[in-house]
Amino acid sequence: MVGFSDEELTRYARHIVLREVGGAGQARLKAGSVAVIGCGGIGAPAIQYLAAAGVGRLRLIDDDAVEPSNLQRQVIFRTDDLGRGKADAAAAAARAINPHVVAEPIRARLDAANAADLLAGVDVVLDGCDNFATRLVVADVALAHRIPLVSAAVGQFEGQLGVFRGWEPTLPCYRCFVGDAPDRPEASCAEAGILGPVTGVLGSLAALEVLRALAPFGDDPAGSILLADLLSLRFRTIRLPKDPGCPACR
Repeated sequence: MVGFSDEELTRYARHIVLREVGGAGQARLKAGSVAVIGCGGIGAPAIQYLAAAGVGRLRLIDDDAVEPSNLQRQVIFRTDDLGRGKADAAAAAARAINPHVVAEPIRARLDAANAADLLAGVDVVLDGCDNFATRLVVADVALAHRIPLVSAAVGQFEGQLGVFRGWEPTLPCYRCFVGDAPDRPEASCAEAGILGPVTGVLGSLAALEVLRALAPFGDDPAGSILLADLLSLRFRTIRLPKDPGCPACR
């Protein structure tokens, strides 16, 4: 198969035999470039699955260092990583999982001044950051540059996941979903707590939607929000209409 070594064909065999993915889909994954905002609870499992799946380039953006309290849920890190920058440690782990993947660590806090540069040239953005103001900046830049946005958030025993392509006439953007309140109060994981596997579930689902965005299969999830209540093991999907008064995508 053109574009794959024998080792890659063996590595990705379980994808290639899937009718919905196949060799063409795997080639799209290999050619793909993804920015992951935040290498923490959501980013950690997502990065592992994206690397294992053979996504060609991962741009990992996080300005934090690994702390002992991270290890309960941020499963890409090990005790030996304590004190190391999360982006660097996650990139090293991704390369160890799959040497065919280019993992680019960026130890920086994404903000309005640098977001366009940090996200330039990627095919998909996965936002798993831990503050609302940054999520708005990421969403605005992804919308302006027409980059599909996979956005995931968690808290205690629950999570939510959405895919946004608000430049399309019938699809909502992130601001259609959350409005325009950059100072929305949020409780941190340190304050509210978080069950470790909750981040694993949402991070894995976020990785799934990144793969779907790169090599489409199944139903298009854009325009809906997945809500997960893992205290009761209940999942539901709600349709999200485009807001005709949204200042971002109208």
